Amino acid sequence: MGFFSFAQTFPPWLLTAIFLILPILYTLFSLLKPKKNSAKQPPSPRKLPIIGNLHQLGEIPHYSLWKLSHKYGPIMLLQLGRVPTLVVSTPELAKEVLRTHDLDCCTRPLSRGQRKLSYNFLDLAFSPYGEYWREMRKLCVIELLTIKRVKSFWYVRESEVAHLISTISQSIPNPVDLSDLVFALTNNVIGKIAFGTSHRGNQFEYGKLKDIVDDAMTLLSGFSASDFFPGIGSALDFVTGLQWKLERCFRNLDTFFQKVLEEHLDPARPTPQHKDIIDVMLGLAKDRTTVIHLAKDHMKAILLDIFLGAVDTSSVSMIWAMAELANNPRCMEKVQTEIRTCIGRKPMVDESELDKLKYLKLVVKETLRLHPPASLLIPHETIRQCNIGGYDIAKKTRVLVNAWAIGRDQKNWENPEEFYPERFEGSTIDYKGNNFEYLPFGSGRRKCPGMNMASTSVEFTVANLLYCFDWKLPDGMKKLDMGEEFGLNIRKKVALKLVPVKYNWEDYKC
Repeated sequence: MGFFSFAQTFPPWLLTAIFLILPILYTLFSLLKPKKNSAKQPPSPRKLPIIGNLHQLGEIPHYSLWKLSHKYGPIMLLQLGRVPTLVVSTPELAKEVLRTHDLDCCTRPLSRGQRKLSYNFLDLAFSPYGEYWREMRKLCVIELLTIKRVKSFWYVRESEVAHLISTISQSIPNPVDLSDLVFALTNNVIGKIAFGTSHRGNQFEYGKLKDIVDDAMTLLSGFSASDFFPGIGSALDFVTGLQWKLERCFRNLDTFFQKVLEEHLDPARPTPQHKDIIDVMLGLAKDRTTVIHLAKDHMKAILLDIFLGAVDTSSVSMIWAMAELANNPRCMEKVQTEIRTCIGRKPMVDESELDKLKYLKLVVKETLRLHPPASLLIPHETIRQCNIGGYDIAKKTRVLVNAWAIGRDQKNWENPEEFYPERFEGSTIDYKGNNFEYLPFGSGRRKCPGMNMASTSVEFTVANLLYCFDWKLPDGMKKLDMGEEFGLNIRKKVALKLVPVKYNWEDYKC
């Protein structure tokens, strides 16, 4: 959320009052500001009183910061309200932050929205670095998010993708809103994996599922007044209505998580044929040999990460992949030919056949290069003073790694704005965090542990959408609008609507 869109939420009388007292506050802050030290600091754009560089974030912060880096360099120190913020925009500097100084930069800022929704940082994604986080990550990686467990849920993905294909088939020849359909798909898949039940209906007391997820992803982004103005930000959140939105969002999610936990604890519940993630966590809760004794709030916090992270990240990536292919007919034809040649004539692609689809994997890689789900990753914070890029970075400095800009670095990518999957042919670059020119899931201690689940879901869904249907742009449209909407994950601003055409195998020539 840019500063000006943030300011539009204020009533006019409050804006007037704020700007009347700005000179007084500026004088007070100037008197309280500590004397400058001799530390060598990175280049900084000029700041305004009180708000610092907030006004320069714009509507799409990763883009605005990328443009600023062209003027001030790939490492910049901004003042966002009262929060010193380091921004790095090249692979070399990202490597310093995420590997060389990983231990120095691996904690999280204490964001108010993240604190509330994560049950006071009991989750994995937003928890500060420390003993609790290390034990929770070990538990999640070993018990919940292994490749073996991801593969064990193949039957869920298969049944829900089959339902999606059936729904689209019934819509022919009309355009379909793939944004809505894919979001519903990922919600149903994660619902069954995490909760054992597909929640196709509205499960929330206030608002629709998609609206709740949208609100949660905005509140988790770390871009609220209380994050930039410690002390007075809470009052600003209250006046702007953000506090009310936060409380409503928390009540919705907490009520939902409580309900599914109670369903699993019901003695009359039939023994499930397949264990879901709640079943696994309840089993771990009975294990007294573990360092962390899981209580309900621990489980709810982990469900928050899995539910919101997996639903939003996977659906966002699927939509960008389909949008890029619709705008690039050459790539669309090439990947469809590969899928139909390798798979042959059958109802749908099996998940076990994905390894055959080499070009499809290149398509997904290229999509994640151009559209990393979290464009600025989740913010880091320095634990102690360190030296990055030859500059002294103070303790408790927020650190933003602009993965979106790194994916467009002309030193590493030829024609970086072009969607060209072939650039990955013969390349060993992958998304596991070892290649710093390509960071869709981050790197180091805080990289996304759910990358295997996300990549499998994206490949399997996109493969079947391309296998079962040909796709056309709606009448009169030559190119799709590829504008972005900022949040914790970067979504396509305009919903993706395409016309499905049932593939005619009689016209297929091997």
